Amino acid sequence: MIPYGRQDIQPQDIEAVIDVLRSDFLTQGPAVPRFETQVAEKVGARHALAVNSATSALHIACLALGLSEGDWLWTSPITFVASANCGRYCGAQVDFVDIDPHTYNLCPKALEAKLKHAEQEGRLPKVVVAVHLCGQPCDMQAIHALAQRYGFKVIEDASHAIGGKYQGEYIGNGRYSDITVFSFHPVKIITTAEGGMALTNDGGLAERMDLLRSHGVTRNPELMTQEADGPWYYQQVDLGFNYRMTELQAALGVSQLDRLDDYVARRNALAARYDDLLADLPVTTPWQHPDSYSGRHLYVIRLQHERLSMSHREVFEALREQGVGVNLHYIPVHTQPYYQTMGFQSGDFPEAERYYAEAISLPLFPTMTEGQQDEVVEALKKAVGEV
Repeated sequence: MIPYGRQDIQPQDIEAVIDVLRSDFLTQGPAVPRFETQVAEKVGARHALAVNSATSALHIACLALGLSEGDWLWTSPITFVASANCGRYCGAQVDFVDIDPHTYNLCPKALEAKLKHAEQEGRLPKVVVAVHLCGQPCDMQAIHALAQRYGFKVIEDASHAIGGKYQGEYIGNGRYSDITVFSFHPVKIITTAEGGMALTNDGGLAERMDLLRSHGVTRNPELMTQEADGPWYYQQVDLGFNYRMTELQAALGVSQLDRLDDYVARRNALAARYDDLLADLPVTTPWQHPDSYSGRHLYVIRLQHERLSMSHREVFEALREQGVGVNLHYIPVHTQPYYQTMGFQSGDFPEAERYYAEAISLPLFPTMTEGQQDEVVEALKKAVGEV
């Protein structure tokens, strides 16, 4: 089976982890701050907070921005559920904004229309989570302009996008957002096994997220409410969580970061080759905005059903039967049972639902060979009846 994604672990990665196992620190040592510093410097952000998952990063980002009961968080319906769940963790209500039919990201025009209506009803969002689906950045300049006008905060869910660029600059620099989140899950662009990171240019937000990721406990006298009893002293000044990243994970991340640009370049080369190989098939290949350089975490095709005699499911299953580990990213969040209990239903976000009815994620990973890619293409030709 050719998987849709796969980590690349090199000897230097293994040695980096072994070095930590031989050291004095398995957690809360020097590797985590080193990883944070290197990622921040790479993308041009002032602060980076490493945590145990991108979901944890989204959670503390929302809390740091003050999201709570009675507030609203808006995001895209085409994303993993974590992009919405982070709002629910804070007690907030969640709503969605339909996607752009070309980029499959949250549509700025749909966002503007929804904001105008919400302003009249007095239920503007406190936070908008802009998801960079497949690694292609959202139209962040347009979203930022709307944030300035309507007073909401912006989180970039860049779980798919580290190493990509928007308007020629690395995603994560925070030019158009308050906080950016990266994921380091094994199928993502670089991995720490599990792990995530929140980046910001705001020192206050960084301090708050730092506190929240570690139980709300501090040894910093400036954050304490009373004088320390002695050198052993610490205080819990907030209700935080154990979201810390280990030294093992961080060491792996530091090692992987050295190959980030190479990984993204290889993914883009493979994606361009897919574009050429699939040009005559009854599928729509991913369109790329000229302002973006995608991290290319995923390569999603959309079936042109009007040119096909088979169903979406039949094509998907035919590919699996031929040893191609296709997947579908994602089931629209508003159609999930949990969210339907809140009143969402099929038909609410038609562009997202059209996408779901047509989308298939083909295998794409940096160690993929052209031979494997040719196998995928031949399997797809058979699946759609072109052979």
